Amino acid sequence: MKAISYSRYGSAGVLEYGERPDPKVGPDTVLVKVRAAAVNPVDWKAREGYLRSTLEAVFPVVPGWDVSGVVVQPGAAVDEFEVGDEVIGYVREDFLSRGTFAEYVAAPVRTLARKPLSVGFEEAAGLPLAGLTAYQVLHKVLRIQPGERILVHAAAGGVGSLAVQLARHAGCRVVGTASPHNHDYVTGLGGEPVEYGDGLAGRLRALAPDGFDAAFDTVGGEALRVSADTLAPGGRLASIADAEVFSYGGRYAYVRPDADDLAHLAGLAEQGIVSVRVARTFPLEQAAEAYRLNEEGRARGKVVVTVDWDA
Repeated sequence: MKAISYSRYGSAGVLEYGERPDPKVGPDTVLVKVRAAAVNPVDWKAREGYLRSTLEAVFPVVPGWDVSGVVVQPGAAVDEFEVGDEVIGYVREDFLSRGTFAEYVAAPVRTLARKPLSVGFEEAAGLPLAGLTAYQVLHKVLRIQPGERILVHAAAGGVGSLAVQLARHAGCRVVGTASPHNHDYVTGLGGEPVEYGDGLAGRLRALAPDGFDAAFDTVGGEALRVSADTLAPGGRLASIADAEVFSYGGRYAYVRPDADDLAHLAGLAEQGIVSVRVARTFPLEQAAEAYRLNEEGRARGKVVVTVDWDA
């Protein structure tokens, strides 16, 4: 099969397009014909070696954890999916090697859910990692409740934009930090935008004088400190970006593959309650360019790599 891979840590220049062995299909996996795979910041951080202390790399590494595609072969013990089923997945293992930037991926059933039929493959590919992160932090870590005031950092980003939508759906009031050019976007998601930068704590207190019931940090550093300072008494704090959250009495969160959670998100997407904005797509052979765009951090929405099966 054709795939993107890298044989050493480094910049996007280490990514190569070429032939890799077809995946083996285990008893509880399905072979997925990849239609689209989304780029996430964790992908390039892993490629550059920032995660080497926690994730072993078995070179050559095929990167990517997000996928949407079609089942072409179920494993012998799989009865959840059949040939032809359209699926989405957060296909993360506990090491780096067999990712989704390829024509095929062997995905454990615990990482998959049926793709929302009303959502295209490109948009669907951007839902698993970011959506699961937002959902699990809000509902399993922060345990948000209707009527609460929720602070979400980087509210126009991949995780933040989904967190805004999910928190609003849960009946919460949501304030989200964002650059001024993204304020209309955050407003359209149902959030109340507030600008980053000097004076942020004061602007947040003006919007929530009694403090926030829960804060979701996706940035770390100063954003984390401000989050802690603007919590209401008894407020909850979670971060996916900075382990310093422990010093503020908060919790560090790391997304986990969960088929039930993913199926729930897919249902919300099918109903139009949550959506993913696709900023730009690239063909598989141009994945390095997709990575470079994602690393710039200026794309509003997901950067997605597609596999053309009609050529």
